[in-house]
Amino acid sequence: MDCVKIGKLIAKLRKEKKLTQKNIADALGIQNKTVSKWECGLGCPDLSLWPELSAIFDIDIKQMMEGEITPNKPDGGNIDKIRFYVCPSCGNILFSTGSASIFCCGRKLERILPTDTNNAPKITVEEIETDYFVTFDHPMTKEHYISFVAYVKSDKVFFYRLYPEQSPTCRFPIITGGKLYVYCIKHGLLVYSNNLF
Repeated sequence: MDCVKIGKLIAKLRKEKKLTQKNIADALGIQNKTVSKWECGLGCPDLSLWPELSAIFDIDIKQMMEGEITPNKPDGGNIDKIRFYVCPSCGNILFSTGSASIFCCGRKLERILPTDTNNAPKITVEEIETDYFVTFDHPMTKEHYISFVAYVKSDKVFFYRLYPEQSPTCRFPIITGGKLYVYCIKHGLLVYSNNLF
């Protein structure tokens, strides 16, 4: 570990949070001299303090230990590059429109890649007033259900979370030419072609 780099990062993060060395020391149950030594590069935090430091600064532990925060590249806003992520621990669903480091429950999440649509549930699309009404032929049991549906077009994402034993239906505004993304916990991420809409 590079104590000088880590110390500079701790000082920078502390100032960003508008905290004093005493605030950090009190939160960690240590003396403020210790925080001062870290910031001067004369030592590194004890291993047992890293999780609390990470929580105080809202920063990934690994990046803190490396002494530098790797920023994400600016999002170009290209909705065609949408990426979906599902946390294996809590089931949270996240998405980005470009490459990003996405974390949940302390883990870095990997992007879900679309799978073969041979096992895709059949869908029925009806136009009702100003919406598409989409129905999936899916059992929606606790062991096998659709977790989310997203309709993506231009600069918009219409997102629906679904749950076991819920009716497998959703509604989207009529916007032609979009892509429909469906995530089944058993079959993965499925993408339906534009000719359905």
